Amino acid sequence: MDVSERMKYKLANAMKELLVHTPVDKITVKQIVDQCNVTRPTFYRHFKDKYDLINWYFDKLLVKSFEHMGQGKTVYDALVKKFTYIQEEQTFFAAAFRYDEQNSLRQHDFELILQFYENLIREKTGKVPGENVHYLLEMYCQSSIYMTVKWVTGGVTCTPEELASIIVDGMPEKLAEIFVRLEILN
Repeated sequence: MDVSERMKYKLANAMKELLVHTPVDKITVKQIVDQCNVTRPTFYRHFKDKYDLINWYFDKLLVKSFEHMGQGKTVYDALVKKFTYIQEEQTFFAAAFRYDEQNSLRQHDFELILQFYENLIREKTGKVPGENVHYLLEMYCQSSIYMTVKWVTGGVTCTPEELASIIVDGMPEKLAEIFVRLEILN
């Protein structure tokens, strides 16, 4: 891990500590830099704002969760991994997902997952998904995020495996058929 990456994790850890007692929208960049004893310019060399920091940290989690999908791993496997990581960082993600304004984690998660699935389909088929598939993916990803937020904020009580099953079971039939053909859904 290079120096820049270490600094990003240091800032993320400061944010995690602050989120234990303070809502996201009340945390300032000054509090983050004071928490980890660095300067504001250091923060802004790495992130546009605190939401960019949250989204970067989530990206790290998502990449680890989904990196092996399509290589013997399924959507279910990737979701279990994602939800397990979220559960391990429950305080951080519960606070981050509660915020639903500018540059929110909800929107970021939606965009990442949608792009991931579209890229996966394109890589495996050699074709860009059609408009119909795009709309099915949008609908599926939005409902997946909705359930993730509900779960992480305590509105649904279940294990990561149970949540992954719920989300996989909720996949539109036509999308499920595509994913079965791509060998990423059982």
